[in-house]
Amino acid sequence: MESSEQVHPLAPASGRYTGSDDQEAAAVPKTNRRRCIKCCGTITVLLLIQAIVIVILIFTVFKVKDPVIRMNGVTIDRLELINGTTTPRPGSNITLTADVSVKNSNFASFNYQNTTTTLFYRGVVIGEARGPSGKAKARRTMRMNVTVDVITDRILSQPDLNSDYSSGLLTIGSYTSVGGRVKMIFVKKHVTVRMNCSMTVNVTSQAIQNQRCKRKVKL
Repeated sequence: MESSEQVHPLAPASGRYTGSDDQEAAAVPKTNRRRCIKCCGTITVLLLIQAIVIVILIFTVFKVKDPVIRMNGVTIDRLELINGTTTPRPGSNITLTADVSVKNSNFASFNYQNTTTTLFYRGVVIGEARGPSGKAKARRTMRMNVTVDVITDRILSQPDLNSDYSSGLLTIGSYTSVGGRVKMIFVKKHVTVRMNCSMTVNVTSQAIQNQRCKRKVKL
């Protein structure tokens, strides 16, 4: 007799999960995690390199260098003398033109405001002048003429004037102040340069000899 119990077929082999399938499924998150770590590490390294390059540029190429002010020469435009002497006429003014240069060593322009120049003779203020504002281009030198009206009476009050003028050499002191701004991409600094100079002016050639200057920079 045939058995009345029905025999159920076994489940197909393709429907079963084996141990190797479980391992592959577990390895997928690990692989994604490693890729994420590598990606984050690469980005971090690139950001560090970029930061290092920026720091190097700030302290080298983009480092704000102090502008250099120099008085190149003094020209006597007007000088009234007493007839037959080398003495300036009392009550008259002596007009001088000072050739002042501003050297900008930065890789960006230096915009400066009005310049102030004061002249001294034997420690006494004999004249003051203000120069116009301007712009010294990157790695360039800007030159300007500053007109100074010298008060003659203050010079005549000095007992050593005749001997100095007769020798053809006058020792003059000057004080110049220039304030401005240097801007390079993301770096911007305000700079004020103050310069004290002692110079010997040749009366005949009107050239400056033995110029000695001390600069003080305020950032």
